[in-house]
Amino acid sequence: MARALVLNASYEPLSVVSERRALVLVLTDKANVVVSRDEIWNSETLSIEIPSVVKLIRYVRVPYRRTVPVTRRAVFGRDGHQCQYCGGPAESLDHIRPRSKGGDHSWENVVACCRACNVRKGDRLPGVSGFVRTAFCVYEKVALVLGRGCKFVLQLMSLVCVRALRLSFVALCTL
Repeated sequence: MARALVLNASYEPLSVVSERRALVLVLTDKANVVVSRDEIWNSETLSIEIPSVVKLIRYVRVPYRRTVPVTRRAVFGRDGHQCQYCGGPAESLDHIRPRSKGGDHSWENVVACCRACNVRKGDRLPGVSGFVRTAFCVYEKVALVLGRGCKFVLQLMSLVCVRALRLSFVALCTL
């Protein structure tokens, strides 16, 4: 069964639902069809095109989670799968300030690194163990230019990504 994209009244993407659910939203006047497929479903009294993108009539407030969760995949993506100490290929995560020394599991404290550097650094601070970070991620470079923290830049980048995603869906709908 094909899927349909559900957009909020402000054209923000909300979810992907089955074509049947999208059709029910349209028939109950909860959504308008933005883009439809070439297929037509027929009933005894009605023929309707199958929607592929629907826009809700009323705005649905979605709870916004302010922080992006720190995951292994996200940290590797941020750091470009590159060790932040030696520049080699990254295989593990490292807490710059170890958790046993009061460091937390946050974007500012977690970096990708190779196993050799992670073992050499151990449970010490980078300055004590003789490590200096050689690679910096895009967020840190932008933070240095803006003079703001990485948290601010992450929030800014997530807003830019959401707006770009919204614009790409609007552009897709107009084709």
